[in-house]
Amino acid sequence: MQLSESAVIDELQRLLAGLPTPPGAIWLGYSGGADSEYLAYILGQFATQFPQWHSRIHLLHVHHGLSQHADTWAQHCCDSAKKVALPCRVLRIQLQLGPRISVEAEARRARYQAILQQMAPGDVLLTAHHQDDQLETVLLALKRGQGPKGLAAMGSCQRFADNYWQLRPLLNVSRAQILTRVTALSLSYVHDESNDNIRYDRNFLRRDIVPRLKMRWPELAATVSRSAALCAEQQRLLDEVTQEKLQPLLQKCAFTGTPVMALNELRQLPQRWQRQLLRAFIERQALPLPSRVQLDEALLQLLQSDDNAKVHLKFAALELRRAYGHIYAMTELPEVAPSMPLSLEQRQALQQGKLNLPLPPPWHQLNGCLTDVGPRIALAALAAPLTLSYGLPGSLKCHPHYRNKVRELKKIWQEAQVPYWLRPRLPALTAADGSVLAIAGLLVDTRVLAEPQQPGVTLSVS
Repeated sequence: MQLSESAVIDELQRLLAGLPTPPGAIWLGYSGGADSEYLAYILGQFATQFPQWHSRIHLLHVHHGLSQHADTWAQHCCDSAKKVALPCRVLRIQLQLGPRISVEAEARRARYQAILQQMAPGDVLLTAHHQDDQLETVLLALKRGQGPKGLAAMGSCQRFADNYWQLRPLLNVSRAQILTRVTALSLSYVHDESNDNIRYDRNFLRRDIVPRLKMRWPELAATVSRSAALCAEQQRLLDEVTQEKLQPLLQKCAFTGTPVMALNELRQLPQRWQRQLLRAFIERQALPLPSRVQLDEALLQLLQSDDNAKVHLKFAALELRRAYGHIYAMTELPEVAPSMPLSLEQRQALQQGKLNLPLPPPWHQLNGCLTDVGPRIALAALAAPLTLSYGLPGSLKCHPHYRNKVRELKKIWQEAQVPYWLRPRLPALTAADGSVLAIAGLLVDTRVLAEPQQPGVTLSVS
């Protein structure tokens, strides 16, 4: 678009009007560089033109601590924010760097995490990405061998977390146009010296490759942006069809409530759809995607291993498991919790049906509720010393309320189709002699069942 402050304000209004609900606040990711400096100036004008927004616009400068000039940049942003009469917050973050960790990727992750913590659901984040950034992003996607989703690059309006939106009102203008306006307006801005380091791929493209490409094809950034928009449109169509095909394959784990994917139904589909649907299943839970090679290896093991095999695959922060005809996608689970004797106060709360104890993942809480229906623990059985136990041996025997004889715990797990990794993590209520009185969400031992019409306590996890 032809760049002018009024044109950018019009574009911002258009993007805001296209959101599902009006945002509570606007937050600008404010580095102090030329691009974000120009957008901060635009927001100052926007707030003057539309006073109802003035108290709901915030500038956020993230202090990464990577440069000796970082304090100077932060002060510059605070000073510049005063000139446009907008508040500026400086967020100091600590990067988790180490071997094989990309400084660029870690800085981006930490930056967005810090910004997200300042926002409320429904708020929008503005960033000053422009047409040249889009070109660099597409080239990086090509270098990484990405498909339509990667080649779609950045959108002018995107969801970047549940009910949080990112808007890019400068995405259709070039860096040269922005610099022309910054000069005309006499706006001062900072220069991050790390942008000169061509060790980073994006800087290498920006300094050495993109200028040569644009010398040959001056309109390349604009034409690549159109290609990215077409890829985004194709990806949206694919996403719609994918969700339609995925829905019949989705069920819920009876013990955690998390989505699981039906294995046999996935087997019936062509390999290209197996790959697409497994990817969509992982993304649906906001988990990181494995590479194409890793995804194919995962499909091979998940679909072709013996049905009784314990398949457990790890790809960085993603874990894929298989149990009882279903695929599970998750992050790494913590160690099994230690057994914990219940205090007198906790036993009393349990008898009153008011016990709520925090639990480690994959659950949040153990709930003890008073009721007079369904299988429940007799109140008298809760007066003696009790322990919340984990990792019980499979050879331990108990008499579930739904069976007519005693069974080994290993057999009970199998009959109830409890995934093997959840078995040591389901909290069990045990007596002083180690016998099982109840297992949350699964069984009550017949020895401690409440009589009909008598109140009792149920144990569940949530």
